[in-house]
Amino acid sequence: MSYIDWKEKTNNFKVIDLRGIAGNFFQGLKQQAAQIKVGEGLKIIQSFEPIPLYEVMEKLGFEQHTEKISENEFHAYFYRTEEKDDTERIPMRPASLTNFPLIDEGLANIAVNFWDLTWNDSKRYLPYEIRLLLSLTNAVGAGRMRQATRELIKAYIHGLDSAALDDVFELLAWNQGIGYFSSEIGTSTLFAAYKTIKQQEKQGKSRDEIKEVLLEKFGEKNPDVKVM
Repeated sequence: MSYIDWKEKTNNFKVIDLRGIAGNFFQGLKQQAAQIKVGEGLKIIQSFEPIPLYEVMEKLGFEQHTEKISENEFHAYFYRTEEKDDTERIPMRPASLTNFPLIDEGLANIAVNFWDLTWNDSKRYLPYEIRLLLSLTNAVGAGRMRQATRELIKAYIHGLDSAALDDVFELLAWNQGIGYFSSEIGTSTLFAAYKTIKQQEKQGKSRDEIKEVLLEKFGEKNPDVKVM
């Protein structure tokens, strides 16, 4: 289907105005979207184009159409064509982007488009999971263990073999030094998530079972991982 096929129904869509709302609202929005029946939809109002929502809503069975009303007002329409929930492979969204409109709405637009260019542009050469590992190591170098943990979880859930993580931590020990690794990395939430994967694998757990444990222990409920 296309927007033309369901355009006349948009007047009856449930409206959710996200302008001025900071923090991680993705889970709450996902729960509301899950209640929408096939043939119905949602209208999201945001001060920047809500690009991070597109993939989430698509995996819930929605088609999307966005209109730019003004420089700092976007109306995104999501029409449900089928009931599905295929969002496991995108466990964490860039919730911190919602903080930028508090500073400047123009900055929010720049930030969300920069994020989209970095992670979603088809011209990117390196595979997604490799870019996540590069982001992980850069985050460690900058002391951002929260970000590094999130990148590790996303990489594993995306299908990365844990053997690649072995290489990453070996290189971190080499580049950062044994002392720093022992006192900072080895005691971090990042390394705890890595150890969880390795221990669960040794117990014969499947990848799906390990993903559930990771999201439960190191997902948005964990204060050392979540982004507000």
